[in-house]
Amino acid sequence: MVASSSASTTSDDRRAVEHIRGRSLPQEWPAAALAAGSRVAVVRDPHGDGRPWRNEFLGTIDDTGAPELVGSSPARAGELAYWVVFDGPQYDSDGDGPYRKALIWDRYLRPEPQLPGAASDGPRSG
Repeated sequence: MVASSSASTTSDDRRAVEHIRGRSLPQEWPAAALAAGSRVAVVRDPHGDGRPWRNEFLGTIDDTGAPELVGSSPARAGELAYWVVFDGPQYDSDGDGPYRKALIWDRYLRPEPQLPGAASDGPRSG
């Protein structure tokens, strides 16, 4: 598994997700959203049964698609979902995986300090 996403992998991922969804992924980055390249910890739900991931782990906000509003009744008003590429393969709380990237609600993300020597790509707009 890859630990980070190259431009060609991101482009391939975008095409695959768009094919499955039957629509284009958004590319206009919301002004208040975390920037592509931001380091995050993916955390388990402290108010539930520990879902959706088996462990807490680190990753990076990816530009496969811009953050988008979560369209689900349990979502908070204005809650965004981000594409996150994982530092290493991960399994969800049901044991499925390994996954290298996923669309994750912001309630499960905690911003982390930038790695030394790494630079953020900044927001992307369509």
